[in-house]
Amino acid sequence: MSELALEELSALAAIYCEPDACEVLAVSETHGITFRIQISVKELLDTDVLLKLLFHLPVNYPSTLPDISVNSEQLTRAQCMDVKDKLLEQAKKHLSEPMVHHLILWIQQHLKYVIKESATVCNEKNTLSKGTSTEDGIWMLLLHLDHMRAKAKYIKTVEKWASDLRLTGRLMFIGKIILILLQGDRSNIKEYLILQKTSKVDVDSSGKKCKEKMISVLYETKVQSQHKRFQTFEVKEYSTLDELQKEFETAGLTTLFSEFVPPLLK
Repeated sequence: MSELALEELSALAAIYCEPDACEVLAVSETHGITFRIQISVKELLDTDVLLKLLFHLPVNYPSTLPDISVNSEQLTRAQCMDVKDKLLEQAKKHLSEPMVHHLILWIQQHLKYVIKESATVCNEKNTLSKGTSTEDGIWMLLLHLDHMRAKAKYIKTVEKWASDLRLTGRLMFIGKIILILLQGDRSNIKEYLILQKTSKVDVDSSGKKCKEKMISVLYETKVQSQHKRFQTFEVKEYSTLDELQKEFETAGLTTLFSEFVPPLLK
């Protein structure tokens, strides 16, 4: 881990010293540094947008670009992805020098223009892509959650992520078992996993907001011809195992059910 990275983190912690403004998530000699910066930025109509910027500085940073993830409740997932792309473009201009503070200042000054450009490009893409989508990039993911303490808020967050990332599938409850089945573009599924693992989506036993630490990826695969595509994302509760099994069978996922669901009941 470079001294430059540690010095930069120390400087950032001093600059963004308000509660929740700078949160160090991991510091490792072998994997680098991961931290989140939270800032408020003026958008097109001068409304405040709360941006959560997750940075991972690899061991070779700043000779290597940082990994960046962007999240905001005021922006769509597509807009967050565009902000991330623009930040990475800027990062390339500052390779070999500490750059995180520069990137934060840059997005504070340019967010409204990125959002405006994002809307224009999105409209063009929608016009060009109507009726031309393929199944090549469609993947499926099955997740198991241990529990949800703040159930209503948790469900609302999962529904928003699925909507923003254009993912379909099911959030399924049966007894104490909680499963999330997602279908969609593989890059969006990966982005969902990042959100699921890094966002404070639930509360702990004392009622304090916390990240999801008890999540298991049971299965991930490309959607096959025998699999039915879900058209929407729905939250469903099942009173019997047979009902849940029929849901999987209807989607052409009988084998998936048999392999992963019954063991969870033991």
